[in-house]
Amino acid sequence: MENEMLKTHPAVFAVEDEYQIMVCVKAPCLMWVQVGEEKYFDESNGILRSNVTTHRMRVPAAELNAAKEYTLCWRKIIDRKPYFPESEDEVQVRYSFRPLPDGRIVMYHISDAHNMVSAPVAAARNFEAKYGKIDLLVLNGDIPNHSGEIAYFDTIYEIVSQLTEGQVPTIFSRGNHDLRGFYAETIAEYTPNWNGNTYYTVRLGSIGAVLLDCGEDKVDSCDAYGHTMCCHQFRKRQSRWLRQVAESKVFDDPALKYKLVISHKPFSVRQEADRFNIEPDIYGEWCSVLKNEIHPDLMISGHHHEQFVTFPGDERDDYLGHPCPVAVCCVPRRGKAAEGTVDKHLGAGFLFEDGKITCCPVDSEGVFLEETVIE
Repeated sequence: MENEMLKTHPAVFAVEDEYQIMVCVKAPCLMWVQVGEEKYFDESNGILRSNVTTHRMRVPAAELNAAKEYTLCWRKIIDRKPYFPESEDEVQVRYSFRPLPDGRIVMYHISDAHNMVSAPVAAARNFEAKYGKIDLLVLNGDIPNHSGEIAYFDTIYEIVSQLTEGQVPTIFSRGNHDLRGFYAETIAEYTPNWNGNTYYTVRLGSIGAVLLDCGEDKVDSCDAYGHTMCCHQFRKRQSRWLRQVAESKVFDDPALKYKLVISHKPFSVRQEADRFNIEPDIYGEWCSVLKNEIHPDLMISGHHHEQFVTFPGDERDDYLGHPCPVAVCCVPRRGKAAEGTVDKHLGAGFLFEDGKITCCPVDSEGVFLEETVIE
């Protein structure tokens, strides 16, 4: 994308009952979006923000769904002095927007890109060529390789920009590698969140989702983390929140035909190495609340660098008890330049139609694996 101010097209992230329209910029500017007659500013307590690399405008989902378009506006800062600050003339770019359709929904899921852009995008393009343009994109953790550099967060926006062009919604979930590095503690400034939390619910038309964030994949005392993690308390807070979600009965709405759990780590699946099988009490509680009170149709995850769908009661359900079928869809392969190889990535598309969910794995070389239907 060629633009003197924007690094990429906007990303329209779905969070709770709003869209967070987020934009990476190349220089300080004031920014807002206009939906109909209403303006939604990137502001802090009434002050338009300019000293940021990523802008965030929060728009009620119902407003953007009805308008089906938004205008991105900005003024480049010349000098933000205390009195009579100077900025350039306003610039506007209009974007059309497609809310989720009422009938068939086409969704694509990417996890564990680990800083790759072209390979996961190629896999998504292969899926679209067979099944149609996506209505919803899901980025499910470890999209950057880690948070050691702010520049790594650009991977998120480059993928979203190429696959959505700012015109369809995206759901974003944090992965365990995202907790590593100097900028991990500020990742919420560069990604969608709800009151600073990386776990929240999403409602998009007939799809409702619970996003759960497992944090790191080993105990907090693991030497690899060097005393920088307190994920145990973080998970305990989510347990209290998940119970509140269940008590609210928000997912009992009959308009929600499909109920998802989106979690980078498939916490109900046992891993071969015991050091990864942590927090059985907490994760067991999550499984129980989900299964008995929220009743999801499918959990979508990555993390394992594998592709499989496991159902309650099958051979993979030997740990905490799946709350629903679990689809794990991510196989990244980094190429080695010395061997002349290229990056490869396997993700999966999901078709929502007639009360069924079909998982359609595909890789960046156009190889489609067997479809799995979840009734």
